[in-house]
Amino acid sequence: MSITRPSCGAARWRNAGLVVIGFVLCSHASQWGFGDDPDPAGKPGDAATKEKEALVPVSKNGNVLLDKKGGRVLLKTRVALREGTLEQLCCRRQTKEHESILSLDAPAFVVHTALLALKSKPGKPAQFKDTYEPPQGQTIEIFLNWTDDKGKAHRVPAKDWVRHSIHRFWSAKLEKLPEGVTIPKNTELRYDNKLHELSWYGPMTEEQKDEFLMLSRDKDFRKAIDYFYEQGQSRAMKADWVFVGSGFYTDEETGKKHYLAEDGDLICVANFPGAMIDVSVESSSQGDGLLFEAYTERIPPKETPVTVELIPVFEEADKQPANSTKK
Repeated sequence: MSITRPSCGAARWRNAGLVVIGFVLCSHASQWGFGDDPDPAGKPGDAATKEKEALVPVSKNGNVLLDKKGGRVLLKTRVALREGTLEQLCCRRQTKEHESILSLDAPAFVVHTALLALKSKPGKPAQFKDTYEPPQGQTIEIFLNWTDDKGKAHRVPAKDWVRHSIHRFWSAKLEKLPEGVTIPKNTELRYDNKLHELSWYGPMTEEQKDEFLMLSRDKDFRKAIDYFYEQGQSRAMKADWVFVGSGFYTDEETGKKHYLAEDGDLICVANFPGAMIDVSVESSSQGDGLLFEAYTERIPPKETPVTVELIPVFEEADKQPANSTKK
């Protein structure tokens, strides 16, 4: 198996994508409902109806929609996971739902093509050779829309559903335990005499922190306790997402090319070579080093329908006429 990326760069992807999307839309206009009557629930001419009429289905099942005037791509997804460490914000259905908050029933290349239709520029994935190089590409703002069980509509930045992992081990170097300190046995605090490390697992409450600080006035011990407490607090992800663009592998037996993101790496929070959209910071894809987890308290029940907005961010010099910061 060999892995390749487009040899002519972003321009080749963009031109090929526009040809594909033009062909798809023209070939299936009647099948996907172009020219149908407005939504019966809306009145012809009202804002909601006009917005719906501006949405062009890009996937055959209508789960990927292009809003060229609004400068965004919409994905109709469902909640797949509410608790646990993450590799993706959104994966393809029946791929990586065990480590992805959302799943999308549509091909990844269709999402890629829709972004190209908005003149988004793909970059390249993270590099882990001699030195780490972060993923590169156009910044993509992501918003999540859903309706709760009381009928109230919500729209939040996708970052709000992802937090830095708190259910993990933390360690701090400590040459020895301060004199007279005995660690309570009914806690997650441990000291390793061989490694000379103090360690802690998971969130630490303020009451636990105060209890441990009362054990000693030793500067290094107290610094470690403060560190464990701070790292165990819920902190939403702040890093941006970027349009990496994934790549291809060629099947050596058939000679066919396969788009890497079809394997599930649609919108990632861990760096993968096949990511279509990746988080813009160093983020391990190894199980014990995953940086992020689901922000459980903020995520609606599993199977809740969620519409994901992908909004490319353009620099002033490259800004498109479409509203790329629609709220």
